[in-house]
Amino acid sequence: MPFPNNIISHRYCHSHFFFSFNPTRLSVCSSAPNSNSKSKSNPKVSVTPSPQTIKLTELKKNIKLVGIQCLDSCLPGRYNYLFCPQCNGGKLMERTLSLHIIQQGDFAMWRCFQTNCGWAGQAFADSSKIMINGTKLEPIGDELIAYFAERRISEATLRRNAVMKKCGDQAVIAFTYRRNGVVVGCKYRTLEKKFWQEKGTKKWFYGLDDIKEAAEVVIVEGEIDKLAVEEAGLHNCVSVPCGAPQMVSAKELPRLERDTAYQYLWNCKDYLDKVSRIILATDFDNPGNALAEELARRLGKERCWRVHWPKKDDFCCFKDANEVLECLGPGALKEVIENAEPYQEYV
Repeated sequence: MPFPNNIISHRYCHSHFFFSFNPTRLSVCSSAPNSNSKSKSNPKVSVTPSPQTIKLTELKKNIKLVGIQCLDSCLPGRYNYLFCPQCNGGKLMERTLSLHIIQQGDFAMWRCFQTNCGWAGQAFADSSKIMINGTKLEPIGDELIAYFAERRISEATLRRNAVMKKCGDQAVIAFTYRRNGVVVGCKYRTLEKKFWQEKGTKKWFYGLDDIKEAAEVVIVEGEIDKLAVEEAGLHNCVSVPCGAPQMVSAKELPRLERDTAYQYLWNCKDYLDKVSRIILATDFDNPGNALAEELARRLGKERCWRVHWPKKDDFCCFKDANEVLECLGPGALKEVIENAEPYQEYV
C-alpha cells in the first residue's frame, strides 16, 4: 500500500511483540449551555483551536491518508485497537492494528499484530517531514534550486513535484514517486549523476498522478526530463523509473509476471489502458532508441508516436527534453513534442 509523504512504513514478518502501557485517561468538558436555560441574550463566543488541537487534527488527517480510520475517540496517550487496512483483520476480521498517538500529538505509530501481516509505520503532524525506509528527507535548499535553475527548471515546478533532498551534508536530490498524492518510492541522484533507488519498492512511473485523466501521454527517460516537459506547459508526462536498456531484446515478450524490467508498465496498466496516443520522448542515443522500441512493443505500436529531437549542429542532435529546454527554450520544446511522428520499426 502506498504511503503519504510524511509516512514511514515497515513490514515485519517475524515474531510479535506487544506494547506495555498505562494509558492516560482524559476527560472532556462541555461548555454547551443548559437547554433548560431561559436566557435569550447570551452572545455566541468563537473559540480559537489551541495549537495542540490544530496539530492533532493535522496528524489524524495524515493517518487517514494511509487508510487507517482514525476515529474521534483516538486520543493522545492511548493505545487504540482498529481494523488494519492492509489485512482487514485476517480471516476473523479482528481489530488487530494497535495505534498510539503520543501525548503531545506530534506523531503516531502503529503495528498490526495479525500473524501474516505485521504492517507498521509512523505518521507526523508536520507534513514537511519525510522518512522513507529510514532515510530522512527535507525540503530542497538553495544549492539545488540553483542547480535546477541552470537547467531552466523553476522552483515552482520542483515544489509541485515534491522534489526534495537527502538530509545531511551531501547535495543528494530525492525524486519522490507518488501515487494518489502519497509516496510509493524514491529515487536519489547526486550532482555527479550517481543514481540509486529504495530497494524492494514497487516500480511506478514518475509523475503518475499527472496522467490520471489523460487521453494522451508523453513518456521520457528521466525525472529531470519530466520536469523539463512540464516547464514547456505539458503536464501529461511521466518518466520511466529505471533508465534504458543497452539494446533491444531479441527474445519474445515475456509473460507479465516475468517481465521484471518493465514491471512499472503493468503496475500502471489502469492508467495506460485508457490512453489513445502515447508520445515516446526518449533520449537520442542507442539506449534511448532501444527503450522506445521496448515500450512500443508492450504498449502497442499503433498508438505510439516518436519525438525526433532537433539538430544541434551539422553533426548531432539534441539528446533529450532538458537539453532542448536549456538551449532552445520551453516554446521550442513544446513544438518538438507536438510534432511527434507515428512510430516506426526500430532499426
